[in-house]
Formats: sequence, C-alpha cells, structure tokens
Amino acid sequence: MEIQLTSIPSFPITTLFGPEKPKVSSIEYNSTQITQDCAFFCVPGENTDGHLYIGEAIAKGATTIVGSDVRLLAEYAKKHPQLSFAVVKNVRTALAHMSDFFYGSPQQNLLKVGVTGTNGKTTTATYVYNLFNLLGVSCGFIGTTGVLGANGKIPFHKSTPTTPISSDIHKIFSKFVMENDRAVAMEVSSIALDQKRVEGIRFDVAIHTNISEEHLEYHKIFEHYLQSKLLLFKQSNAVVVNIDDEGMAKQILEVIECPHLTYSSQVNSDADLIWTVCESSDTGLKFDLHYLGKRWPVHVPLYGEYNAANLTAAIGAALLSGIGIEAILAVVPKMSQVEGRFQVIQGPENRKIILDYAHTPVALAAVLEEVKKLSHNRLIALIAGIGIRDFSKMPKMAKAAEGKADVLVVTVDHPGDNEPRTVIDAVLKGFTLPYKQTVVTADSRREAVLAALQESGPDDLVLLSSGSINGAQIVKGEYIPHSDEAIIEEFFSSKTSDF
Repeated sequence: MEIQLTSIPSFPITTLFGPEKPKVSSIEYNSTQITQDCAFFCVPGENTDGHLYIGEAIAKGATTIVGSDVRLLAEYAKKHPQLSFAVVKNVRTALAHMSDFFYGSPQQNLLKVGVTGTNGKTTTATYVYNLFNLLGVSCGFIGTTGVLGANGKIPFHKSTPTTPISSDIHKIFSKFVMENDRAVAMEVSSIALDQKRVEGIRFDVAIHTNISEEHLEYHKIFEHYLQSKLLLFKQSNAVVVNIDDEGMAKQILEVIECPHLTYSSQVNSDADLIWTVCESSDTGLKFDLHYLGKRWPVHVPLYGEYNAANLTAAIGAALLSGIGIEAILAVVPKMSQVEGRFQVIQGPENRKIILDYAHTPVALAAVLEEVKKLSHNRLIALIAGIGIRDFSKMPKMAKAAEGKADVLVVTVDHPGDNEPRTVIDAVLKGFTLPYKQTVVTADSRREAVLAALQESGPDDLVLLSSGSINGAQIVKGEYIPHSDEAIIEEFFSSKTSDF
C-alpha cells in the first residue's frame, strides 16, 4: 500500500527527504526481519541503535527509513533519492502511531483492558480474558504466557517477554479483529509504558494490582518505576484501583479524571468492591464479595488468597465495561487456573506440584504462605535468582523464603550473560547461618526441578516458583526451550514402576 507520510495522525515529521508517498508493505524495527518495500524504524535499544542498520535495511529493499538522526538520514538521502527518509523526534512514538495507522487502527474495534502492577499482572489479565469469554464477549490476551485469541493460543513470537513493541501490538490487534474478537486483556509493564509501546492506545479500562520494588536494573530508582506505571491511568477511560496498596493507589486517584472502582479486603475501607472472609481449601477459594450494599457468596476453583483480590479486580473491569454483577457471578465458578500461576498439578501418592512463577520477594512470601493452606506433609520449594534482573533483589528472595519450607532448592532462571553459580551465590547471601531448613542448589532450572521432585515423598507439596519466560530460559542471548510441566511428566513417568 502507498502511505502519505505527512497525513498519518500524530506522526509529526520534522524533516522529510524523498517521496512523500512511498510504497509500504510492512513495518519493521528488527534488521533481521526486513522485507522488500518495508518501512524500517531506527529504534534505539539498550544494547544497540537501529540507526546502525540503515545500510542493511536499504540493501534488503526498505522503501522508507524513519529515524531521529537528521544528519545521518540526510547523508543516506543524498545517496538514495528514490527512497523516503522521515526524521522524527521520538522513533518509538512514531512507530506506535504509524503501526496503528498501517493496520487500520484495529484498536477502535476492541474493548481494551490493560493491567499493570508488580505482582498479579498475568493472573489478573488472564482472569479478565477468561471472564469476558465466559460472558460471551470474545476476548484475546497479550502477556507473559503468550498471545491468545478467544479460541486459544495464537503462534506469535513476541518481541519482549510481557508487553510487545507497538508494531507487534497493533499487528496482534488486527489478528483479533479478523477473528471477530471484541475485546483484549493485556499486561502492560512499566518498561513498556516508558518505551512508548502502548503510545496512542486509549484503554477502556486500566487495572492496578499493586506496586513494590522491581525492575530497578532498568528504572534505576523507584520513583521512575512509579511514574512509568502511572502513565497507563492517564490514557484510560475507566480505572480499577486496589486501595489496599499503599505504594500507588493514592497517586492513581490523584491523577485520574474518569469513572473508577476501588477494591479492598478491608470491610471499613469504603471501597466499591470488598472481598472478605476468604477461605482456602483443596477445592479452591470461598469468599464474600460486597458490592452496592449487597453480599454475594463466591466459590471458585482457584487457589491462593491473593487471587481473591485479582479476581475482584477482573470483576471490576467487567462492571466498568457495562456487564451486570448477577451475570458476572453466574459464570465465575467456571473460571480456570492460570498457566504457571498457582497452577496445581496432581502427582502420584497424593503429591501436589504447584507452579507459581512468583519472581519478586513480595510475591514469593505470599505464595509460600498460601501453599501451606493446602493439606500436605512436607513442603519443598524451588526459588531462583534471575540473572537478567537486578542483583540486589537476589538475597531478598532467600530472606522471603527462609524458614517457610522443609527444603529450599536454590537455582538460577535466565542466567543471561552471567555464570549460573554467580547468581545462585547472590541468592544464598540472603540466608542466615546456620540454615533454618535444608538448602539444595542446582546450576540450571531443569536440574532444580528434578532435585525438588526427587526430594518429595507421599503427601508432599512441591512449589516451583519463579520460572520461564515464553517457555524458555534466556542464556547468553539465546532462548533455550524449557517446560516445567514437561520435566514433571518426564520425572514421574520414569518413576512409575517405583509407585
């Protein structure tokens, strides 16, 4: 298609060299994916800069180059006058708006629910996805566990672990619209907000779960992390706020000027939605939901008391989307477990293996408290340091888990460019000496999962925390396929004759 570059909404070009109306067949930011007649965006990254690949993009057939270095683009324009070179102030912002335009602004045909928070993003966004589909509102999902349409997973290699880069988001949106999905639930990370990946998207509902110290390897200071998350609520038409969260709730309520619902576990909080008297058992959660002066009993096959809060947040999003409370509560008993989020797998001899990819100290402490509410003999827990994250957090993972399990298996997730033992040693520094429980170490997640299962016996609980991103472990820049579930199945299959 031909695109009039000067007519794209919210796409301010400071200088344009070459044709104003180039042919554009696709939008690319990765030099390895450049195709004939594409528009190549010189996106600046943490480790490289897209401007370094302009020559390669031209050689591969790009018709349009969008960048911020006017001198460099002017030089290339002199050599290639038949091509279009657009100079913009912010390449990421330009990528977002041109992508929306290129795909026909599919967001206009979708009800968009964005979820942000340090913990609970994946679970809450998945609850929104499941709830909307149960209510007959065909809904897609974008997040850590992948891309899903109303009918299940859609093969899509995401550019980032949680929230994709903007051109991928709008491409996914267009897939949803083509499949007749009417809504999308998506995780929106602080880094995505800071990097303009959701620039130009007007969310119908934004959900806040909580905030605690995280991603300081990127944000450097907590205040930048907080301000990045607040951006979501400034581009939303309605908001769901967890007023039990002292770290961020007040700031959200100060910046928004739109309809909102608050939720809380405290009876005297004056929140719009209050969940109380929560009970955990082997059959799931029971709690009371208070709304508009009425009390509604809820029983769902979900686990972890904090998931009563996540489910309440999802209910708030449905209410703000115009769905009645009676219709919502009629379908919540059909809610399904979230992949890797307090996911209970039954093993032989009444073992229970729980996958919960808690990867912050706060989340780890919470899930350890919750698993103990299930009937069990001993508790074996796997904890990990994440090599691609802030090293200062690693000892805190040990402190969060110390004394809360009979056996702790310490390993590394996503070592990145680090040696596994370096990451493991950083975690071990958080334990007191002598250890308050048995501590086992393993140099890879696969070895750690096997070690945790080997430690288990009849009636034991095995908690596998932290975990893989997009079904892989990141090692020296490569995504190595990994599945805890496959390892569990392999382990017990090989042991069948022993039971």
